[in-house]
Amino acid sequence: MENTEIRRVSIDDLDQLQQISKQTFAETFSSGNSEANMNDYLENSFSAKKLQNELNDPNAEIYFVELDKQVIGYLKVNFGQSQTEIKDVNALEIERIYVLREFHGKKMGQLLYEKAMQISRQRNVDYVWLGVWEENLRAIRFYEKNGFFKFDKHIFKLGDDEQTDIMMKLTLN
Repeated sequence: MENTEIRRVSIDDLDQLQQISKQTFAETFSSGNSEANMNDYLENSFSAKKLQNELNDPNAEIYFVELDKQVIGYLKVNFGQSQTEIKDVNALEIERIYVLREFHGKKMGQLLYEKAMQISRQRNVDYVWLGVWEENLRAIRFYEKNGFFKFDKHIFKLGDDEQTDIMMKLTLN
């Protein structure tokens, strides 16, 4: 789409980051989870303090995708000790790629994915990995289409619900 821009999120964008984080997560996962678990997760995982810590982390980067200056999605990548599980200095984790539902199928997620791959090439990592909910078939297909393969599973806690995430990897070097 024309008039799209990807830009690094700064601490000045904290309110916008919190809003897009909560909105996209809720749009993606509300239908498959209880309201109580969703509310608990949204308040804790996307609190201003937690997002501020993420923005100040030197081993994490967050980017907005904007269309006509409106934030419509975002990307979060982690390196080294900031990775949520595998703490490999030769790896990059894509922790989040979320786009507003109305922009699904319009290549905005692909733009964010390509930004993650650009960062992984700049950092010369051996592989990129991520976790995706086993019931999020749309995301699994997206990553498979981009060359990722399943290599493990782990538990993701949403409120009091233990869910299974598929861990996926793309080898680069």
